[in-house]
Amino acid sequence: MKLIRFGEAGNEKTGVIINNKRYDTSAFGEDYDERFFETDGLKRLEQFISNSNLLQVSDDIRLGCPIGRPSKIVCIGLNYSDHARETNATPPPEPVIFLKSTTAIVGPNDDIIIPKDSVKTDWEVELALVIGKKASYVDESDALNYIAGYVLHNDVSEREFQLERSGTWDKGKGCDTFAPIGPFLATPDEIADPHNLRLWLKLNGQIMQDGNTSNFIFNIPHLIAYTSRFMTLLPGDIISTGTPAGVGLGMKPNLYLKPGDVIELGIDGLGYALQKLVPYVKD
Repeated sequence: MKLIRFGEAGNEKTGVIINNKRYDTSAFGEDYDERFFETDGLKRLEQFISNSNLLQVSDDIRLGCPIGRPSKIVCIGLNYSDHARETNATPPPEPVIFLKSTTAIVGPNDDIIIPKDSVKTDWEVELALVIGKKASYVDESDALNYIAGYVLHNDVSEREFQLERSGTWDKGKGCDTFAPIGPFLATPDEIADPHNLRLWLKLNGQIMQDGNTSNFIFNIPHLIAYTSRFMTLLPGDIISTGTPAGVGLGMKPNLYLKPGDVIELGIDGLGYALQKLVPYVKD
């Protein structure tokens, strides 16, 4: 299945994509959130769909993040050797973990706000996975059974905040709108091999990133098992698996985002997103 959430920001309805058409599943009566996933919601939703006459949804309606706000977004840093090299970092002996604020989540085509005082806002196309059941001390051999689905994620980053402001990477990762996710969540049966997916990103029509998940340093089962040693993963939680080479930080000279820029990005089997950069404006 391909799950979507659509409508006004903060008041999204649930839906699905069937044969490239959007359908409303709000009569199912549940959001695609922690409780949904932990109570076998995917199977129950599938049964609901098979017994329902769903209404089609216009392609013009805004899409939100396909997951109701998760308890956390866990990100993996430096998980492609080419990205480590371009940023002058040593490929890590163990996965690098940082957290991204859930208040950063927006829809796949929503605007990205350049934060107040930002001078180094950057892009990162990433494959993200969604946890389907509570996970703690998971065996690597069983890790894939904990996945509810996969999504496209732009791990937007402010490099000065991240690297030059006396602290962890989190400072540059959790700004408002810094986690555009979607357009849809694809269940594992929709993705033949998550370790062989092309992912790409364009800035103003020019290809910046063009990588493949076959180049992971740490594969998906290892990331789930490893992360679950340090924190309990709850249903609906997101693990973002890292970005390939081609970020602004790695350019010589560095290249950062400015108001009016347009980002396009996509992953095989997980769709496409378009985001415009806008300046911060005080409410």
